[in-house]
Amino acid sequence: MIKLINGGVYYTQGGIVKENVAFMVDKKKQAAIKGTLSYGILNAHNKGGENNLKLKFDGLVSHDITYVGIIQTAKASGMKEFTVPYTLTNCHNSLCAVGGTINADDHAFGFSAAQKYGGNFVPPNLAVIHRYMREQEAKCGSMILGSDSHTRYGALGTMGVGEGGGELVKQLLNQTYDIAKPAVIAVYMRGKPKKGVGPHDIALALVGATFKKGFLKNKVLEFIGPGIKNLSMDYRCAIDVMTTETACLTSIWETDEITEEFFKIHNRHADFKIMKPADPAYYDGAVIIDLSRIDPMISLPFHPSNAYTIKDFLENTDDILAETEKAGNAVCGGGFSLRNKLKNGRLYIDQGVIAGCSGGNYESIAEAAEILKNGQSCTEFSLSFYPESQPVFKCLADNGYVSSLISVGAVIKPAFCGPCFGAGDTPANNGLSIRHTTRNFENREGSKPSEGQLAAVALMDARSIAATAANGGALTPATETEYVKKIKKYFFDKNIYENKVYRGVGNPKPEQELVYGKNITDWEEQIPLAENVLIKAASVLNDEVTTTDELIPSGETSSYRSNPLRLAEYTLSRKDVGYVARAKQIKEDEKLRRQSGGLPEAVLKSVGIDVKPDTMYASFIAGKKIGDGSAREQAAACQRMLGGVANITNEYATKRYRSNLINWGMLPFVCRKFDFSVGDYVYIENIRELIKSDCNAVPAKHISGGKVKNIMLEIGELTQEEKNIILYGSLINYNKNK
Repeated sequence: MIKLINGGVYYTQGGIVKENVAFMVDKKKQAAIKGTLSYGILNAHNKGGENNLKLKFDGLVSHDITYVGIIQTAKASGMKEFTVPYTLTNCHNSLCAVGGTINADDHAFGFSAAQKYGGNFVPPNLAVIHRYMREQEAKCGSMILGSDSHTRYGALGTMGVGEGGGELVKQLLNQTYDIAKPAVIAVYMRGKPKKGVGPHDIALALVGATFKKGFLKNKVLEFIGPGIKNLSMDYRCAIDVMTTETACLTSIWETDEITEEFFKIHNRHADFKIMKPADPAYYDGAVIIDLSRIDPMISLPFHPSNAYTIKDFLENTDDILAETEKAGNAVCGGGFSLRNKLKNGRLYIDQGVIAGCSGGNYESIAEAAEILKNGQSCTEFSLSFYPESQPVFKCLADNGYVSSLISVGAVIKPAFCGPCFGAGDTPANNGLSIRHTTRNFENREGSKPSEGQLAAVALMDARSIAATAANGGALTPATETEYVKKIKKYFFDKNIYENKVYRGVGNPKPEQELVYGKNITDWEEQIPLAENVLIKAASVLNDEVTTTDELIPSGETSSYRSNPLRLAEYTLSRKDVGYVARAKQIKEDEKLRRQSGGLPEAVLKSVGIDVKPDTMYASFIAGKKIGDGSAREQAAACQRMLGGVANITNEYATKRYRSNLINWGMLPFVCRKFDFSVGDYVYIENIRELIKSDCNAVPAKHISGGKVKNIMLEIGELTQEEKNIILYGSLINYNKNK
């Protein structure tokens, strides 16, 4: 089904050959390394060296829970206009239902910023962020940086990278995205998917095979091989957007006449070109996917990598659900149960949702409608569809699919990303929802585990969700359903965007005033790093992985993304309810230190060792593996607003989370021996000098329970710019002082 090759391979004569049997001389290998699509695109955008890339992007994109903070940061850093084409979309806070007017206030701010600084503005419910960028902005051979982790346009020949807002700010200030040259992995596809197998089945199989092994972490995925021609563009894009869940850096696909047809349909044929790797092309490893052997998949709570074939899951349902219940009860404190949904040997689901940048495409919804034509109406099972753009919605309506879906009891809703991050369609406590969306972490469906509420999301393809709905809510793979797969042709109505989208790229209007709502506030000023630091553990996270959803929850907190201090009150609210109070006390003690010139006596007594003058006192979070999931910079910024200055972890789950820490002036420490407790201290002398040097090892004292031991922390590679950002205390401070 999926095979991993760990080690160099060549793509030659349409096949994959391991390096140790390829008999390539060194000169040919060097040429083959440059023969990948990835090398050509990265090299064309690189302003740095061969091994340390400094990338400039062709375009930027943000949605309405990130663009306010980005623009505020760039403005505070001296930005006068958008120097890179920047698109602002409105698909996350488009409900405008929480916190009074504040969501709509953010939209008014975004529109005024697009006018003032020269950007594009896509009004609410017109399109989800990534569908719009596919339809209107992706170009073969280009690169787009987005403040959303699922920024992936590789199937259209565009490298999309999802990062925290600070990296977009750098682009707006004519700075670069700095990264060590990434490894490139070939994803070689062969065969043709079975009827009833959809793109989410391929994607979940890929995530399940690679994520827990870290096989693709921070690497570039390059999709090649004869199987690609058997996949439509909707199919390719729906696989591509899920590559984020492998923890890879970005993705790129070879292009063909199917890609060309997509550009033609969207009146952008000039943005297309054929892209093929050279023969031979060298890759640092490979994933071999036999599309014909993929079966319908289900990824169980609470991670997309918890992937099983539906067949295997149904054969071992009780045992597998017992493990899921155990994980759920660890999250919510007890009372979580799913096995009661087993009736007469069948598992009955409460809800199905097909939505967003992965599930809301035309083809998936149309094929689901075909499956449902002969289905049963079931009160106990609710089914919702969110077409991912108004052009997609219109074509579904024009071709009769909307009417067909409504007639079988489905609900059709406008373009909205809410079901992907817990804002809308929240099931009842202990509910089980199957979704063709991107993630299924706890709370991604909107429940509140800290209050004893917990529902669960399992990820599935739209086709098997429809088959389940047609079978009265009993879990059913689409391969066991009779239906006509052929669907009507897609037509794109360009007037929808021409009539509604504001296109201001290259036409800034400096006289336009920014429109500030009551909830929009500036970032709190951050102080520079002192000569020495004393940091106290305000929270210790012992889970194997800590996601950004756990650091700063999604859902109802999204409305406060424009109000840093108010948002910070929710930090770790689903994992450690005492964190905020502990961090605030440390922040208050640091404030007293700066006012009086010394740490409070109670702190010094608790530490029990001599602390040098000019020692910053701050909090830190410790965890085994921190930062999986969303690109949201607030996961780091909220810690900083509460006086945090470091994370200490065995490993950072993603490059983007580590970058967020750095851009907020925080120390991204790694400690190979993890034995921290809440209230422990770590004292580091001469930290500024250590940051300035190229020394990776940072000697420190760990004080726990009155005992002191010497430890060694790692800081990892830092560019000169990253060093300066940490020394100045934040990206804003760094740019103010340039």
